[in-house]
Amino acid sequence: MFRRILFGSDINGTALATLGLTLLRMFAGIGLITHGLSKLPPSEKFIAGVAQIGFPLASLFAWAASLSEFAGGALLLVGLLTRPAAFFILFTMCTAIFGVHFKASFGEKELALLYGFIALGFMLMGAGDWSVDALLRNNKRRR
Repeated sequence: MFRRILFGSDINGTALATLGLTLLRMFAGIGLITHGLSKLPPSEKFIAGVAQIGFPLASLFAWAASLSEFAGGALLLVGLLTRPAAFFILFTMCTAIFGVHFKASFGEKELALLYGFIALGFMLMGAGDWSVDALLRNNKRRR
């Protein structure tokens, strides 16, 4: 069961469906890498914003949010440990939605909502058949 949580399960879709899922995963990964990279290292302004939300050890949580986007995006891009990465991305996006942009207009929270729902989707179904997770899953079956 632990292996299934880490590396997902077969989706057994058509090649076209697998291509669509792969393109979505890769595009979201690239976007998240870009957003995370722009926050590394966390600026004093970003750390102050994290403190204002109410997180203790604001510097640590600012690093966690930045790395969640950057490293989580990189893992999503290649489809490695997709479900755990998607969990941390989803947590970060929920913090952005409810902690930072809660009273903002839909347009201001739209990107966090979009990445959050994409992360939720990959958390539920895994990376798909064209991913490092699938390679690891298939190699373990052959043993």
